[in-house]
Amino acid sequence: MKTIKKVLIANRGEIALRIIRACKELEIKSVVVFSEADVNGVWVRKADECYPIMGNPVEAYLNFEPILSLAKKAECDAIHPGYGFLSESAEFARACTEAGLIFIGPSADHIELFGDKMASKVAMKKIGVPVLEGTDTPITDLAEGEKIAKEIGFPVIIKAAFGGGGRGMRIVKAAKEFGKMFEAATNESMKYFGKGDVFIEKYVENPRHIEVQIIADSFGNVVHLGERDCSIQRRHQKVIEIAPSPRLSPEARKELFRISTKAITRLGYESVGTVEYLLDEDDNIYFIEMNTRVQVEHPVTEVISGVDIIQRMIEIAAGDKLKYLQEEIKFRGYAIEFRINSENPQNNFMPSSGTVTNYLTPGGPGVRIDSSLYEGYETPTSYDSMIGKLIVSALDWEGTVRKATRALDEYNIEGLHTNIPLHRQIVRDIDFKEGKFNTGYLDKKMDAFNLSASSAIQEEEKKISFISAMIQKIKANKLVTRS
Repeated sequence: MKTIKKVLIANRGEIALRIIRACKELEIKSVVVFSEADVNGVWVRKADECYPIMGNPVEAYLNFEPILSLAKKAECDAIHPGYGFLSESAEFARACTEAGLIFIGPSADHIELFGDKMASKVAMKKIGVPVLEGTDTPITDLAEGEKIAKEIGFPVIIKAAFGGGGRGMRIVKAAKEFGKMFEAATNESMKYFGKGDVFIEKYVENPRHIEVQIIADSFGNVVHLGERDCSIQRRHQKVIEIAPSPRLSPEARKELFRISTKAITRLGYESVGTVEYLLDEDDNIYFIEMNTRVQVEHPVTEVISGVDIIQRMIEIAAGDKLKYLQEEIKFRGYAIEFRINSENPQNNFMPSSGTVTNYLTPGGPGVRIDSSLYEGYETPTSYDSMIGKLIVSALDWEGTVRKATRALDEYNIEGLHTNIPLHRQIVRDIDFKEGKFNTGYLDKKMDAFNLSASSAIQEEEKKISFISAMIQKIKANKLVTRS
């Protein structure tokens, strides 16, 4: 068994803060690295130790040699990569091991396998996991791509072979569009992932995007923590995640759990991971990818299962056995996560930045905020626009939606634009309330949504601003009221 007494967190923002808290509960010291843009990050103050890393704000978190050097200097035992940045870098995982550090995540070989969308698809197909019809090897030749697309039949989707997150992805509905879309996909793939290789597969119109959270240890124990519905997306980016899916047949749910745990067991995977699928209108299941890291949306699974995914991830990296058998994990109610992004819904969701001038978060039973935001914080322009996550839960779906509506109306962030108005519209939509949504939901609904605050909410925000101004005035004038 390995000993983990001190962990370096190679990340920033809310996930860094989340890992710090998990470490504290496990009585493990936490160390963070921070770029020049993050010097005022609350996670920097919360960690036991912090060290600056130089260079461009994004590249600072991607240049792993200085990070490894700092980990050794700080006498860390392990490194947690969080999500994004180095979390899915097989090279980084190997470098950690070579430096005598524990990489808190799966093996470099598994990261490499699932980082290659084609290789992972072939591997899953071999062990009986259903996949979409399409290419088994990456392609770069337009003529070859056109031939394959015609054989599969339109519509098809072109995807970057060595990337994800919606980058290098194009939907082609007719043969005449293929050349333009192929060029766009390969160029974007080259820009973001350094390789222009793509693959082509049958496109499923308006499917549901369902993923299964798994945890596996080094003793051959594998459990699932239920499924998440990530169908509500904008430009292939997840906006809202739900656990469990409000509209999934018991038969499909059982099959998703069976094939996911079987695949992870057969592949000998260790750590946490998420197996992602598309389901068509007839509940046919198709594997699309596996994420070899903690997911942004992991809190909804923690809420319904009671399992701390980050802590289990650390314990497995230390060589511990899973604490639970499958039958000991009990699921309870529903949870919804809303990604809070600094973007302007009224201006085509353009990224927004600024200083937070007023910050009031919702609370009460069944409300959780994962964020590193605070009043006076100046949001950097260098990173992803997500500034927090609102997670709500209740025992039934209807109650969860009502709680979400109330919590979103309470949430007030001033000084920059956010996508909270979009979330407020979604939870009031009848189709959302009835669980009737798929990946085409937002495309269908967006034009009908009022993406400015509703009049009731505007009045509430005016009241909050008025009270805040009065408090500042009282402080400035040192007024004293007498009864």
